[in-house]
Amino acid sequence: MSTELLHGSCHCGTVKFEVRTAVAPAARCNCSLCRRKGALMTPAFAAGELKILQGEEALTLYQFNTRTAKHYFCKHCGIYPFHQTRTDPRRWRANIGCLEGIDPYTLEAAVANGASLSVVEDA
Repeated sequence: MSTELLHGSCHCGTVKFEVRTAVAPAARCNCSLCRRKGALMTPAFAAGELKILQGEEALTLYQFNTRTAKHYFCKHCGIYPFHQTRTDPRRWRANIGCLEGIDPYTLEAAVANGASLSVVEDA
């Protein structure tokens, strides 16, 4: 898996970040949250590979279920740029749709079975 330094942002541009990661193999998650937001995610990467360049104060945190995963959203435009994973909290994933120069519709995506991790009923 070849990594590269990629730049990304939320829709309104308030949150800007860079991340060293690969884009393939991309993944979709079938947990109750990811099913609703429909994002295509990068492979998991170490927390140190993500750097927020601008707008950290505009990020809002959403947690549910076991409250292990940390899902971040821009509080102005609502876009999800990245999250800390539940299966390994030392790892993160970025929303490929937020990355500059990457067309998420050209990538194959496996399904991560996040639904099997749920300990509560779906809303």
